[in-house]
Amino acid sequence: METGYAKLTVRFEDPFWVLLYERFGGGTCEACKLPFGAEPGDQEVYAFLLENWRQLKFSPPVAMEPPPERKLNPKRARREARRAVQPSAPGTRAQQALALQREEGKAARARRTRQEREAEEARKFALRQEKRREKRKGH
Repeated sequence: METGYAKLTVRFEDPFWVLLYERFGGGTCEACKLPFGAEPGDQEVYAFLLENWRQLKFSPPVAMEPPPERKLNPKRARREARRAVQPSAPGTRAQQALALQREEGKAARARRTRQEREAEEARKFALRQEKRREKRKGH
């Protein structure tokens, strides 16, 4: 049976508080970045996630290798726990996932713009052809 886990980080990125939600499973990582206004409390974050879970837009999955199984030294575990609590930059996997999401949005926007431009050119061409036909008819 495949197991997965998620990680939620609340950070302050001037001027907003940002929720970074990462979910891992099946050898992939997906990320979602949500701007939040004022500093959210635990209850507010939990209520927000419960209400808006289905509307979250996650990045495309990024492949990752599973973390190696290792036994932690107690001092190292304490240091890592302290680092996890301190504010830090988003994980590189999350950054990659968000960058991939931005690139896909950019490509979709370019496709849509190109289609609109081609449709406009076709409309103008048809209009010119119609004008030429009208001139050739004569009155």
